[in-house]
Amino acid sequence: MKKLLIALLCAPLLAFASGEALHLDKAPDRSRDLPALQNGAKVFVNYCLNCHSASYMRYNRLRDIGLTEQQIKDNLLFTQEKVGELMTIAMRRAEAKQWFGAAPPDLTVIARARASEFGSGADWLYTYLRSFYRDDSRPSGWNNVLFSNVAMPHVLWELQGEQVLGPDHKLTLAKPGLMKPEEYDAMVADLVGFLNYMGEPMQNYRKELGVVVLIALAILFVLAYALKREYWKDVH
Repeated sequence: MKKLLIALLCAPLLAFASGEALHLDKAPDRSRDLPALQNGAKVFVNYCLNCHSASYMRYNRLRDIGLTEQQIKDNLLFTQEKVGELMTIAMRRAEAKQWFGAAPPDLTVIARARASEFGSGADWLYTYLRSFYRDDSRPSGWNNVLFSNVAMPHVLWELQGEQVLGPDHKLTLAKPGLMKPEEYDAMVADLVGFLNYMGEPMQNYRKELGVVVLIALAILFVLAYALKREYWKDVH
């Protein structure tokens, strides 16, 4: 009985170990690069927000990345009338499922969701958005090395171009896009940075506050230790 329980507990670990390890490219850190986050917001609104919502994010939160309300209205608001509205879409989930085979997920916390699965949501998204290739067997004509048989078409293909998967399972750019590969990678990094920001808009403040708290605790530790020595010096 004891051996059976141990086997059942270890089974998920063995299954994970037996699977093929995913190779994730390191995503550049854009968390403190306001122009990059602004560009990521522009890419998101123009290419992602048609099908994917960010229904827990309001447009006016983009002021945190350096945009004014007027800039948000002029460049990022196409259907909504108020800056305080949520970043929702008009497409219904039932219709999306009928068209694509699966309803596109909300992207507000997609980076955090992938982080819980793969350790780094930014790295996963950065690799995923650069891993599409032509596959005529798929309904959309596209497939993805990282997410096999994905229902999502490659909406950025005009910018990246068309990649093909070789017999060695490596991607090759068969038809160049409007951007050079390094330009496309930089744009994807900006987009991923924005997706990561949406998952936790206060993350930079949280990290800065954490440093202040640690410094304060260190100072209190020194004071407490000095007080302890002063209190017990006569006893020893």
